[in-house]
Order: sequence, then structure tokens, then C-alpha cells
Amino acid sequence: MKNSLHIIGGVMGAVAGFLATLLIFDLAGFGNPADPIQSGMLMLLVFAPAGAIAGLVVGTALGMRWRGRQDAGGLARNSLKAFGVVLALCAAAGGAYFWYAVSTATPWLNPNAATPILQFEVRLPAGAALPSVAQDVAIELQTDHNRMPGEAKFNQFRRDGDRSVIVGDVELAFRTAHRQLELKIKGQPDRVFRIGLSDKAPHATELGPWQPHADGSEIRYRAKWPGRD
Repeated sequence: MKNSLHIIGGVMGAVAGFLATLLIFDLAGFGNPADPIQSGMLMLLVFAPAGAIAGLVVGTALGMRWRGRQDAGGLARNSLKAFGVVLALCAAAGGAYFWYAVSTATPWLNPNAATPILQFEVRLPAGAALPSVAQDVAIELQTDHNRMPGEAKFNQFRRDGDRSVIVGDVELAFRTAHRQLELKIKGQPDRVFRIGLSDKAPHATELGPWQPHADGSEIRYRAKWPGRD
């Protein structure tokens, strides 16, 4: 354990240096508001790694001092060893995340995966007319990754007392928790419903409870995975 103190110190120093650099530059207001993407890339790819390297050298030096070794040649050699360990840990973490992302991805990211479907019903406010033809209804799932047209199940439209019920479904092509469903009916106001599913959209055997919308309509839905019921 004592012989690895310089490596442990270097790894901890690299992490501390990376985070400290991000924090310092954030508090200092670094960045170009007109181009936040370029500023963020510059921070993550240049300044933060430089801070990590500086922290790695300091951490290695502290670990060597704890061991009672302070020669300059040893510092360079041990810093390289710690740097190698940091790279290996980063590669392992990146590989683990890539495996997780691909193994749980939906088909557009993983062709071998199943395609989950969002099945939903919208109960319109009292007095709202039931569309006479399917072409009067447009459905779109909107996410932070894409927009996906949905399909109205016109033969399943029905009346529930004095209220009309719209039935449809749409593919969940991306893994994201930021989803909303837009429903357009000819002659009626457009409606946007938030879809409160997690990014993985776990399979459900039944539609969930009715969720109210500001205009008096309601929606309920479930995620359905192929091969399950």
C-alpha cells in the first residue's frame, strides 16, 4: 500500500485539479455567452485537462513526500505512472458507459434492440367534437433529440359520456426523459401534454391514470415493449 501512495495521490490530485479548474472558471464567469458551445468545449478539452495534469503532479509529489521520496527524477517517473492509471480509469469508465448506452438504447442507436411504443388516450373537454376523419388529427412526439409523427387509431375513437376520446400511439425512438406529445385537431386549439416517463420508458401492462391538462382535457398512456403484454 505504501508503494502505491504516489499513484493514489496522483489520481486524487488529477480529479481534484479537474473539478477545481471547472469551479474556478465557472465562478470567474469564463466563456463567451454568444458561443457557449465553443466555450464549453474549450473548457472541457483544454483548461480542465491542464488543471487535472497540474493536480496529478501535485498529488504525486505529496504521495512521494509521504513515502519520504522527493527526487525530481522520481517525481517525473511516478507522475507518468499515475497518468497511465488515470487514462486506464477513464477508458474503463468510458467503455462501461458505452456498453450501458448501447445495451439499453432504442433501435435508432442499437439496431438489435426492440422498439417501445407510447400508447395513449386523450379525453377531450366536455362538448368538444369527435373528429369525423383521421386526417383531421395530427400527432407528434417531441423530445430533446427528435420529433416523431404518431398514428391516430381512428377506429378506436369513442365517446365517454359527453366527452370524446382520441386514441393513438407513437414510437419512442430515443432514450430520454424529456418528452411531450402534441395533439392537433382541426377546428380546435393545439394541445401539448407532458409525458412523465423515465428515459428507459419501462413496459407497463395498463394505461396509467388520467392526467389533467389546463384546457380541461386529460391524457393517460403507457410504454409498450414488443413481446410483452
